[in-house]
Amino acid sequence: MPTPGTSALVVTLPSAAVLLETAAAVDPGLVRPGLPPHVTALYPFLPADRLTEQTEADISRLAASVPAPEVQLADLVTAPGFVAAAAPALQPLADAVCDHWPDVPPYGGRFGAHPPAHLTIALGGTDDQRAEVAERARAALPITAQADTLHLVVLTEQGWQLRLSAPLGTPAR
Repeated sequence: MPTPGTSALVVTLPSAAVLLETAAAVDPGLVRPGLPPHVTALYPFLPADRLTEQTEADISRLAASVPAPEVQLADLVTAPGFVAAAAPALQPLADAVCDHWPDVPPYGGRFGAHPPAHLTIALGGTDDQRAEVAERARAALPITAQADTLHLVVLTEQGWQLRLSAPLGTPAR
């Protein structure tokens, strides 16, 4: 569980809310509170006390250099304790972020230097709950969304707070 002061770089996809709603309908505890549906580019990012104006400028420059893709959520990814929708259109952004901050391993290095970009639908629960979430989520796919902004968010005692919104470059065609 993240602690206050943790930060992350994410791309929100509000049109994918139906996927989180399907998980919450099975069990509200399967959905992490505090952020809208999103694809994580880098988590955990730098601790909040290490975020500087230079860091924010680097995030903004990097975001501007990556085209704003249309994201097609069409395939489910399931693993023990986990249901997600693959987001391959955001892989170039996630890779660019991870390459820019190589000393900040995504997910603490548990999934390698470049984990697959995905939108987490459900975490935890029983095998049966995850199977039901997957079935319901599959019925809601595909979902198409425009990714247009990389957000820097910081966990506070009050929940996740937006610190920076950096527009992505021109839309990919």
